[in-house]
Amino acid sequence: MAATHLADRRRNRRLAADAGLLAVAAAFVLPLAWVVLSALDPHADLRVKAPDGVTLENFDAILTSDITFTPLLNSLILCGGATLLTVVCAALAAYPLSRFSSRLNRPFLLSIVFATSLPITAIMVPVYALFVQVDLIDTLQGTILFFAASQLPFAIWLMKNFMDGVPKELEEAAWTDGAGSLQSLTRIVLPLMGPGVAVVTVFSFVMMWGNFFVPFMLLLTPDQMPASVSINEFFGNRGMVAYGQLAAFSIVYSTPVILLYVLIARRLGGGFALGGAVKG
Repeated sequence: MAATHLADRRRNRRLAADAGLLAVAAAFVLPLAWVVLSALDPHADLRVKAPDGVTLENFDAILTSDITFTPLLNSLILCGGATLLTVVCAALAAYPLSRFSSRLNRPFLLSIVFATSLPITAIMVPVYALFVQVDLIDTLQGTILFFAASQLPFAIWLMKNFMDGVPKELEEAAWTDGAGSLQSLTRIVLPLMGPGVAVVTVFSFVMMWGNFFVPFMLLLTPDQMPASVSINEFFGNRGMVAYGQLAAFSIVYSTPVILLYVLIARRLGGGFALGGAVKG
């Protein structure tokens, strides 16, 4: 009798857990379903429903230079350049934190943690004033610099944790052969922590790709606006929204992020290829 009661309790718990997981899955699937179905629907609205008739008119309407191609190119320039700058600076900053002991390491890391918690809206006013003074307002390079600076604290934290997993003995062997610190970083440490570099790259790129507020504040010329800002054009006056075109643009807008993840998915799934390098 007790065994039957225990089995019933376990089954009820499992059913409750499954129901909770299904509810969470539905919360993610329904918005995606709306985007896909509305992009093919000539009469799309806010409801998740089967299309009245499958059409590609929404894609034809948005696949123009002004609406999609130029903003996407601006996004790739901004996010690609800022991601490259972030990864390089994070690697150079994380290396001494990981490899050398200092009394300043802990305060510096705590400062990084504090910097990651700062809301970006709280610093935009002084940043805007500074950019006006140094003539970086309404420039792609200025926006790239701010993107990189805003993502750098968390990127350093991640990079340092991944770098700690690479045995220092490998570098000591390279130092014995006459290699310098920069050579050991680029030829030994970074290749061995490839999955970690991939994680930092994807995280930084995704966070920048979806950022609306920063380019909206720092860029003034419409031709320089990235896709994260130009998507606002689909919300017309008096509450009129082109839902079908908005859904189609969302699919095109998401494609570069998906492709980036697919390209480095192997690196994300791989372990640190240390093998038996520290043996012998």
